[in-house]
Amino acid sequence: MSPISKEEAAMKRNFLKQRQSLPLKLKIELSKNRIKQFYEHFDGKVYISFSGGKDSTVLLHLVRSLFPEVPAVFVDTGLEYPEVRSFVKSFANVVTLRPEMPFNKVITEYGYPVISKEVAQFIEDNRRNPNGYTAKKFDPNSDYVKKYGSRFCLAKWNHLKDSDIKISSQCCRIMKKTPAKKFEKESGLKPYIATMAAESNLRKQEYIKKGCNSFESKRPASTPLGFWTEQDVLQYLVENNLSYCSVYGEIKQDTSGKYYTTGAKRTGCMFCMFGVHNEKSPNKFELMRETHPKLHDYCINKLGCGRVLDFIGVKY
Repeated sequence: MSPISKEEAAMKRNFLKQRQSLPLKLKIELSKNRIKQFYEHFDGKVYISFSGGKDSTVLLHLVRSLFPEVPAVFVDTGLEYPEVRSFVKSFANVVTLRPEMPFNKVITEYGYPVISKEVAQFIEDNRRNPNGYTAKKFDPNSDYVKKYGSRFCLAKWNHLKDSDIKISSQCCRIMKKTPAKKFEKESGLKPYIATMAAESNLRKQEYIKKGCNSFESKRPASTPLGFWTEQDVLQYLVENNLSYCSVYGEIKQDTSGKYYTTGAKRTGCMFCMFGVHNEKSPNKFELMRETHPKLHDYCINKLGCGRVLDFIGVKY
């Protein structure tokens, strides 16, 4: 896929904002249209990437409301909440995949997933080549930071970059993407994925480049919830009275009408530290200490995540 111009990128960002502000009813219709287009383009040779989380639960419901026969694929990394595994097993026509390398070997060989995929990747790159392109991102006085602004400056993570803690962005690729891509190659099926642009800057940039449906890219995929927000997902679960994984607790509304979960905010991999520095207390690790004390002890003490969290000032 050829790169887009700055003008085109700006137009797409504005278009994304407009889409994100639409009422849920319209978003549902737009998403169903994207699902149909992707299904028809690949003659029904598609599958649903199903993590057991709330986003992919909504995606599963949407896709199967149109095409009930579409299989779901769950990658069991060994890092999922026990409740997630049980929830996934409650659905029919689910294929389970497993990675070739367990998490403890990933962090030993590559490093810990911490801060974000982008920051972890930049730290990796800078450690391999200290005088390379990424050096300017960690220098608050560089021409790069002066040009693009402090928002793109990573100087606040210099203490982490310069530490002896192994940092890596490779975990997700090894434990999730590689098994999924192997399945796609062997089966010929193309994925529906429940990622949303609102989740991170990296996913926002991907959406701006590709939109909901990517037909001609190296890895064709559909992200029909790309312009949704977490509020849309929670509202959809409530209004459609859908079952969802118990680890989230209840879905309630605050005095302003905003939806929230009383349990975990996100599921994903239990020991992943991406984004935890931005979470309000109680964060995922503080909650894990109460709900899954044995897994918390294994994560913090046996895997060494406690040292990493101490280093970035996150309670656990």
